[in-house]
This record gives sequence, C-alpha cells and structure tokens, in this order.
Amino acid sequence: MCPLFSPFVLLILFVGPMFLLCSAFTVKFEPTALTVHMHTTEAANLTLEGLPALSASSYLRILSDNEKLAQVSKEIQPSEIVDGRWSGSFEVNGIFLGNANIYVELYQPNVNPERGSETLPLTIIRENRAIDHAFTGSVALLVALLYINFGAALDLKKLKGIVRKPIGPIIGFCGQFIVMPLLGFGLGYLIFPDSVEMQLGIFFTGCSPAGGASNIWTVILGGNMDLSITMTSISTIAAFGMMPLWIFTLGKVIFDRGSLEVPYSNLATYVVALIVPLALGLLIQRYLPRVSNILVRILKPLSILLILFIVIFAIVTNLYLFELFSWQIILAGLGLPWLGYVIGYLVAGILGQNHKDRLAIGLETGIQNTGISIFLLRFALPQPQADLTTVVPVSVAIMTPVPLLVYYVILKIHECMAKDRQEALIDGRDISGSIEHGKDSAIISDQLSKYDAVAEGENNKDR
Repeated sequence: MCPLFSPFVLLILFVGPMFLLCSAFTVKFEPTALTVHMHTTEAANLTLEGLPALSASSYLRILSDNEKLAQVSKEIQPSEIVDGRWSGSFEVNGIFLGNANIYVELYQPNVNPERGSETLPLTIIRENRAIDHAFTGSVALLVALLYINFGAALDLKKLKGIVRKPIGPIIGFCGQFIVMPLLGFGLGYLIFPDSVEMQLGIFFTGCSPAGGASNIWTVILGGNMDLSITMTSISTIAAFGMMPLWIFTLGKVIFDRGSLEVPYSNLATYVVALIVPLALGLLIQRYLPRVSNILVRILKPLSILLILFIVIFAIVTNLYLFELFSWQIILAGLGLPWLGYVIGYLVAGILGQNHKDRLAIGLETGIQNTGISIFLLRFALPQPQADLTTVVPVSVAIMTPVPLLVYYVILKIHECMAKDRQEALIDGRDISGSIEHGKDSAIISDQLSKYDAVAEGENNKDR
C-alpha cells in the first residue's frame, strides 16, 4: 500500500483543515458565568489574544444571543488592539428573566463574521422587592381575619352531621387528590409537550391542596359553607402525605429527580394558619354571641373584598409574568380549575348530593392553593426557571374566579328579576283588592243614600 494513503496520513489530511477553520483568536471571560438582575447592569472582564492584523474598517463586537433577555453595547476598534491583544470590561443590561450567552464576533470586509469559541453564560433573575413581602403579609392578615369570621359563622351541629356521614368530604378528597393531579399531568403533556418546566408548573398546581378561596366562593355563591371548611381542613392535612406520594411517583415521569423534597414546614404553617383563627372564631361564637352576629353579617362583604384585593394586588406584583403569557399558558390556566369545577359538581350530583353540597364539592375540587405550588416550584428549581415556571400557577389563580364571577352575576340578575316579578304580583293583588274594595264601598254608599232618602221622606210625612 502506498504510504501516502496510510490511515495516519489520511487522518492528518482530514483533521488539518478543521484546525485552519478554528477561530484565530482566543476569548477569556472573567467571571466565567454571570448573574444579572432584571433592569440592572453588571460588568464583566474580557481578554482577547491572537487577534490578526485588522484593517481600519474591521472591528469586534460583544453580543448577546438573546436581545430580549440581555443586551450588550460594546464595539472594539482596531486602534484599541495592541500586539494582537485586547483587554477590558463591558456592561451587560438585564432585560427579562431567562438564560442567554455573551459572545465575541469579528467583522472584516468581504469575510463572513468570525465568532470566538468561548461564551459567557448569563442568568437573568428577578430581585426580591418590598412589595412582594407586603403582598404576602397583607394577604396572610386578611385571610386570618376571614377565618375568624368563618369560625364565628360555623354551625357545629351541621359539622357533626357531616362527620357522621362523610360522603361529601370523601368525594371532595378524591376530586382533590386523584382527579386534579391526573388532570394536571394530562394537561401538561397535551399543552406543553416540549417544556418540562411548564409541565411541572401545572402538575404541581394539580397536586396542591384546596385553596382557602373555595370557602370564600362557597359563601358568596350560597353553597354549604360547613362542608367547604371541613373539606379544606381535611385537604390541607392530607396534603402532608398525598403531595409527596404524587411527586415521587407520577412526578418522576416529568422530573426525574428523586432528591426533591416537599416543604413540610410550609404546609404545617398553613395548617396552623387555618386552624388557629378558625378556633378563635369558634370561641367568639361561644362566649361573645353579639360579636359573633356582627362578624357573620360582614362575612360576605369581607369575602368579596379579599378576593378583589388578592386578584388586583397579585396582578400588580407579578406584572412581569404577563410578558410570558401565551395561548398555551392561558389554556392551562383555564383548563385545570374549570374542568375541576365541572367534574366535581357532576360526580357529586351522580352520588346524590343536593345543590348546595354539589356547589361546595365542585368549588373545592377546582380551586387549588396556588401559593403552595409556587413555593414548591421555587424550592425545586434554580433561578430563573423557578420564577418562569410560576407563570402557570399565576395563570391558574387569575383564571380560577372568571366562571365564578359570571355565575355570581347571573345569580344576582336572576334574584333581581324574581324580586321584580314578586313585587309586580304583590302590586297586582293590591290593585285588585282596591278595585273590589271600591265596588263594595260604592254599594254600601248607594244603600246608605237610599236609606237616607227613605228616612227623609218619612220625616216630611211626620211634619
């Protein structure tokens, strides 16, 4: 065999041109990775070596591979390069949450741009703000006050009856911890087939216990409040076992991370935050009945106020997430709670529950504690993925009350129409009665006139 065609020579002939195509200059970033907060600027150092002699029309640029997330404005002129070397700093402006890369590109006339081999990994995260802490604290305070009112309004006799025949709570439990996790899993695969983060977002939301808003909406829409509070309490306590069960079984299919931990302390805090004000309300009902009556009267207005406050404040504090909203995010936010309402209500109806109980069960099934799911996602994922995936539970929280508000408006319109019909019926009866009364009066008056005429004639005869 000819030595020119030996394997070693062929390898050199094949690999040699690849070395010639490699970048003629080296790039070194310091630090090797950079984290930037949204709407802030961070500096980084850069050293370039082995640069070729450049013409006056040549230049180098430092660029971001995603201008929507981060921007860099730095151009290096040939006059700044000494002996094929340049060293200096540049600034990176964080625009929005996500990951990007910073790279260097060389531009020469009549030559395709040449990119440096090294890049600077960039992470853009959100800075913790005072308004976030204010929102969390104010919502916790309002929810505590609301649960004091729930305790004052709770009928213990009805509660004992519910515990003796726990059909409603059993239906609610199955809806909350069987139907909703499976719905979250299925919707995640259908709506976000290529995004593990978003699948986790909707699955974790489906695995979460019932939200306190279910009690509020049950009161507003005229459902069984005692059943609702009982189911919420059971759901919150059961979450200690059911959440890790789902996360470490079906959740592994989405997120193969066996070391994921469930925030037991956060769940315990939520249970205490639910039970303590509820117990205080019961004590007020027992020892201060007049105060209890006042609290019961303001329960519904306070419930409406709390919902409006949470929705408005949540939107204000998370405005940045609306930039991530897409039709998939909106569909996920609509699908999970709305399907939960329908399935919970229909199953309760099939099992013979009355309308008030069906309403409470449907609301309990569809309304999730999105705060727990947000906490889990933040705990399990690094930034900025932790913030990015929370767009799903935020979407669920925003879309959850939409059908309930529509139903409430329909109820109010129906009540007003029924009231108008009743008033019209009462007015019709009054008019009819007045007419009849008028006829009777006319007959009596006519008879009296005749009597007076006869009496007057007799008097004239006597005269």
